[in-house]
Amino acid sequence: MSLCLPTASSYSGKGLVRFLYQSLRGSLSQISHFHQRSGDSSNISKGIDERWDDTAMAGGKAVKGKPAPQRFQGIQFQKSKGQHILKNPLLVQSIVQKAGLKSTDIVLEIGPGTGNLTMKLLEVCKKVVAVELDPRMVLEVTRRVQGTPYANKLQVIQGDILKTELPYFDVCVANVPYQISSPITFKLLSHRPLFRCAVIMFQKEFAQRLVAQPGDSLFCRLSVNTQLLARVFHLLKVGKNNFRPPPKVDSSVVRIEPRNPLPPINFKEWDGLIRLCFNRKNKTLGSIFRQKAVLALIEKNYKTFQALQEAGGSEARVPAVDPSILGDLGEDQSMEVDVNADGDGMEIEEEDGAQQGNTFFKEKCLGVLAEGGYEDKRSSKLTQDDFLRLLALFNKAGVHFT
Repeated sequence: MSLCLPTASSYSGKGLVRFLYQSLRGSLSQISHFHQRSGDSSNISKGIDERWDDTAMAGGKAVKGKPAPQRFQGIQFQKSKGQHILKNPLLVQSIVQKAGLKSTDIVLEIGPGTGNLTMKLLEVCKKVVAVELDPRMVLEVTRRVQGTPYANKLQVIQGDILKTELPYFDVCVANVPYQISSPITFKLLSHRPLFRCAVIMFQKEFAQRLVAQPGDSLFCRLSVNTQLLARVFHLLKVGKNNFRPPPKVDSSVVRIEPRNPLPPINFKEWDGLIRLCFNRKNKTLGSIFRQKAVLALIEKNYKTFQALQEAGGSEARVPAVDPSILGDLGEDQSMEVDVNADGDGMEIEEEDGAQQGNTFFKEKCLGVLAEGGYEDKRSSKLTQDDFLRLLALFNKAGVHFT
């Protein structure tokens, strides 16, 4: 069978492209007609039509449609679930080395994915416990160890890391979904018995906030709460091109070492104080504790505390031992650098007779700040010891934050 193709000598540019498409489509129609007469009813020209539908014409150039989702041996990665697989073997090896693993260690891995990091961990530790939500990834990482000496060293738990009761582990090594970085961090720090360290890949800005120090622009509630519970160190910067598919932002690896013992404080009280201070972190503490809303909250807590004591409650508040409450950032998950730093015009006026109760608590709070020398200081500049001392002074004066 011969195909009849018109000449293309009289076409150029956009006309040439359309001429070639129409010529190829016509030729395929002839082939299709030949196959139909031979008993083959398949429409071959349909294939070229479908391919052409994926590429639109615009100004004589082919504009590609949406790129196909990236796959690994048939697995389609889901960016919405934070599935970004670390593909750089040198980077994987570096993370394992910085974890300082021992041959007797049990390692917790969160989100093993296709097992690139898992296989390296199995080479140096006693056991890996991998928690994975996606059943496709569970099958893939399990398949990779089948028939190897590591098959008996891997335990895979299918489930949501935030809802899973974690077993004992010595070290955590993970590339976590970035959208749940904060709750994962505080779930780990509230785990008992304490682990030795965690080496975790986070979004770059989240990692910078974890390690931020007083005076840094990124110093925030997350910084203070994490560093209350652990020592945090920045280890590596990781570019987005080290992942498949690449995320929109760069990443960083940090090392987290839980503090032992923890400060003997009520974590709900601590959280209440830190929330107030960092709601306006660049205002002076004296200005914050003059605001109506703050004083009203303190008055409410004071009356509740007095009522509990009179009702025969505990003579002293029992410290809240679960630090996971500090991971409840609520609306503050964006971790704003500053909010309404110019004030909100809500300070108490001394001559307002309706505000006598608030005036009493205003004087009490300002007296505490003056005693500690904190009235003119700002939350963004205070150290961990400053906040601990400030909480102790407030509690001593009968001022509570929960």
